[in-house]
Amino acid sequence: MNDDGAGSGAPEGDAADSALVDAATFAGVPDEFQRLWTPHRMAYIQAGPEVLRKECPFCEAPRKSDEDGLIVFRGRTAYALLNLFPYNSGHLLVCPYRHIATYDQATDEEVAEIGALTQQGMRVLRQVSRCDGFNIGMNQGHVAGAGVDEHLHQHIVPRWASDANFFPIIAKTKALPQLLGDVRRAIADAWNV
Repeated sequence: MNDDGAGSGAPEGDAADSALVDAATFAGVPDEFQRLWTPHRMAYIQAGPEVLRKECPFCEAPRKSDEDGLIVFRGRTAYALLNLFPYNSGHLLVCPYRHIATYDQATDEEVAEIGALTQQGMRVLRQVSRCDGFNIGMNQGHVAGAGVDEHLHQHIVPRWASDANFFPIIAKTKALPQLLGDVRRAIADAWNV
């Protein structure tokens, strides 16, 4: 409250609202462009693909806490986790614990659990993110586009009717509106509901 008794416009005690600043007041010349800040992508850009070559990320993830490993569910032979470099918010991966490269090396039990976790992941993503569809698949082998070709993993990518625009096609950029930790928590909380 000002000395003259007039309020600041923000509700009293609402620190989050009072901390908001209109982007039009930022330094620089105002123009018609909207800025999409994704500083978390800098870790991937600076590290490059070699960060995935030092140790298998899908063998390392289960050794960490669920939060640190981005794991949303641990099964008996397989687990589900968020993709550290997602195509869309909620981009899940389903991996066997065993370090195998291709689907034909998986046991019947692993295949069944990978399938069951994929189905549950779809249900949870539909509930949590209200997505309109999915891309589901496995890239097996470097030549087939696998970023980590030595450890089998299935992608579950939620899709929305409005998620395709020029960004990924022209600018090779993907806008992700949620932080990984927030997405992991929402999916993990909804997994067994």
